[in-house]
Amino acid sequence: MKKNTYQFLSYFIFSLLLVTVWSCESNDGKTMTAKEDKLETTKETPKKPKDTANKKGGKSVAKKKEYDVLPLNKVNLPEGFKIEIYADDIKRARSLALSKEGTLYVGTMAKKGEVTAVKNNKKYTLSSGWKMPNGVALKNGDLYVAEVSRIHKFKDIENNLENPKSEVIYDKYPTETHHGWKFIAFGPDEKLYVPVGAPCNICKSEDEVFASITRMNDDGSNMEVVQHGIRNTVGFTWHPDTKDLWFTDNGRDWWGDDIPGCELNHAPKDGMHFGYPYCHQGDLAENDEGIEKRDCSEFTAPAKVLKAHVAPLGVEFIPAGNFPEKYEKQILVAEHGSWNRTKKQGYRLALLTLDGNKVVKDETFADGWLDSSDDSVWGRPVDMEFMADGSLLVSDDMADVVYRIFYDE
Repeated sequence: MKKNTYQFLSYFIFSLLLVTVWSCESNDGKTMTAKEDKLETTKETPKKPKDTANKKGGKSVAKKKEYDVLPLNKVNLPEGFKIEIYADDIKRARSLALSKEGTLYVGTMAKKGEVTAVKNNKKYTLSSGWKMPNGVALKNGDLYVAEVSRIHKFKDIENNLENPKSEVIYDKYPTETHHGWKFIAFGPDEKLYVPVGAPCNICKSEDEVFASITRMNDDGSNMEVVQHGIRNTVGFTWHPDTKDLWFTDNGRDWWGDDIPGCELNHAPKDGMHFGYPYCHQGDLAENDEGIEKRDCSEFTAPAKVLKAHVAPLGVEFIPAGNFPEKYEKQILVAEHGSWNRTKKQGYRLALLTLDGNKVVKDETFADGWLDSSDDSVWGRPVDMEFMADGSLLVSDDMADVVYRIFYDE
């Protein structure tokens, strides 16, 4: 009896050892090294922070009102200004970059992932199948394009439009698509600035790269976070004199039709925090139970609180040139338009007048894409770029066009 018991225990222990050894192997039967195990662990997708916000307010998603010919006569502009189609049939036209040679590069949010170049009325497709290649920027003849998690570089793009080739210079951005599309631009310091939106409506992320603006060298090296507490910026620029950074930010959803306001922010230095997710529009503390309570006085307030849900995207300082002198160095903001509101608002180009660094006036420069009589929409302005002659290009990702707005006495 003792002998049988001993044999049974020996067999049982041996079986456990075999199971332990087998379980330490990879799926192909090979034992994983410590290095392989570490690599395998880093491939795991981090858990998305839970969005626990209670939903308040209405919903009115913009659906395109179809026309055989775009009704440009519906666009309201100040006296003396005119609008025309500069380029058409560019699916979900988004960010713009204009070369010294006059070639326009257009990012997209379309599923085909095609970045487009427009030169002498001819279109060139530079990519296909890329994931939300929204951001485009130029430096020294090279084109940079931002996908959700990667930055591409096309060397000497102007001479390679027929046969474009790119290289990935950075691929470590998060893969989350919620607020994952990116506007990019080169700053006065010649570094590439790249935002990373919050992966949610309202949440606190452990990784500091979320809800930030980052920057890197033009070869993809030395990526660093330079601004914090920014829910989702899809447009920024620098003041022509002070070189300070100015950027738009989209306010949180589901707090009602009229709060919180979206924002235009001013960052005169690095390392500032603009409140998200703790504070909105500079004076409204977050009340979600999953967010730590902080006082709004701890953070930088907006330079201008815009209306709620207007979705400010592109922002530009108006240069000297085609526009009358009174517009010079004032700010244009492209309001893409609301969806999380009972009655739509936005869908315009806002003109913000500055006195120093203070916004003293907010008025409409261009509207008419939204018909307030029936809440229908036929266009949504996204980004802006000034041409060498001082006229203004505006992309529209609903009408799939780029407009040209100019002053004609």
